[in-house]
Amino acid sequence: MKRVALAAGLVVLALVAVLAFNTLRLERQPLADAAPPAPAVDERALDRLAGAIRIPTISSEAGPPSAESLAAFHDHLRASFPLVHARLAREVIAGHSLLYTWAGSDGAVPALLLAAHQDVVPVEAGSEGKWAHPPFSGAIAGGFVWGRGAIDDKASLMAILEAVERLLERGFQPRQTIYLAFGHDEEIGGNGARAMAAALRARRANIGFALDEGSAVTDGVVAGVTVPVALIGIAEKGYLSVELSASGSAGHSSMPGDDNAAVRIARAVDRLASQPFPARLDGPTGAMLDDIAPYTDWPLRIALANRWLSAPLVRRQLLASPQSAAAIRTTTAPSILAAGTKDNVLPQTARAAVNHRLLPGDTVDSVLARDRAVVDDPQVKVRPLGGATDPTPVADARGEDYTRFAALVRSHYPHAAVARSLVLGATDGRHYAGVARTVLRFLPLTLGKEDLARFHGNDERVSVGDYMRAIGFYERLMAGERSPKGRP
Repeated sequence: MKRVALAAGLVVLALVAVLAFNTLRLERQPLADAAPPAPAVDERALDRLAGAIRIPTISSEAGPPSAESLAAFHDHLRASFPLVHARLAREVIAGHSLLYTWAGSDGAVPALLLAAHQDVVPVEAGSEGKWAHPPFSGAIAGGFVWGRGAIDDKASLMAILEAVERLLERGFQPRQTIYLAFGHDEEIGGNGARAMAAALRARRANIGFALDEGSAVTDGVVAGVTVPVALIGIAEKGYLSVELSASGSAGHSSMPGDDNAAVRIARAVDRLASQPFPARLDGPTGAMLDDIAPYTDWPLRIALANRWLSAPLVRRQLLASPQSAAAIRTTTAPSILAAGTKDNVLPQTARAAVNHRLLPGDTVDSVLARDRAVVDDPQVKVRPLGGATDPTPVADARGEDYTRFAALVRSHYPHAAVARSLVLGATDGRHYAGVARTVLRFLPLTLGKEDLARFHGNDERVSVGDYMRAIGFYERLMAGERSPKGRP
């Protein structure tokens, strides 16, 4: 018995030693105690951003923004950035998307592409009174610029152009060619970005690195993390909506039979919703957990440093929140149910739509096949709806593009840990996979928990100091080309 107890004690000691070793070897980069002071405020830049927000370039289910609103937005850009429009080549593609080309001095150096989008989502009818300032006012108040698009994504688009205008004023000539790709319909699929990508591909454009929105500097968003985290999106999830359809016997509701289309569809939807895809801690989300581990509180740090043992616990913790759960599984979201025309008439047909966001490692084909297997009803047809896309390729975090970009983020935000991440939604960046060697997603703005609800919600705003920092970030990114010939 003593030998058993001794053996058990040795096993426990060995386990504790392994846990401690793995935790203590986590490398924590030294961080500044606080964010650097914000740059001096450029009131004219704020006015230009406010003017952009005042133009309601709204994409909706009905289609892209109106031609009138986009024309007004383009006029605003021309008036705001005269040097950009005098020195850069400007093309209008797919009707309203804008592609600017700033020719570099060395055509052998792979180009840089900066993407942003002109359109914004609608403001929900009846919610206007819930805004601190009218949603298209572009109000500058309380240290913020307010309005739809302030974060998503006019701050990025305008900050990029502000940076280019400043560089041109100083007589800067880039060594690499720089493309500015501003889609007009990102919020409804990004046909403009798809067309710009196709045009660049047809021209055999030599693009090394592309940057779009998607992730940001978060503060207080990641539970258990003690510092701000600059999340760099190295991939984004795929997209698939499927339609379930069934037919049944017509009749009076007073004499229901077993052949009910609505019941058949309801059962199919319930099967899909009650059998979610398995959660996985690999890929970009696993990389994020590795990167943030050194900056977490001690109990969490031990768990993240020893996922070989704690994976079930970590999965359970992440699955407790819809946002973190979406980062570790392909999601299933029933979104449309339709059957019948009158409450006392049995429907002859019924349909449902179910939306999936695909984790890297899953594909449109594999998810569709699983849906059909889970529904397991030959009388329910399962077919994909339009717009399906596989997850994007995962950027190589060991490559020079990511390494150099992460170094820039680290130097611009010295108080924040830098971590790889998975973008849960869709961006125009996905269209440039295969055109650019590396596509990353990062918006140089700091967002807290309350700011996440502002995306597509009420009181969208960007802080004045953050916007000034964003301009400086893009300026440094474009002016930082110093690599040997032929390398970005």
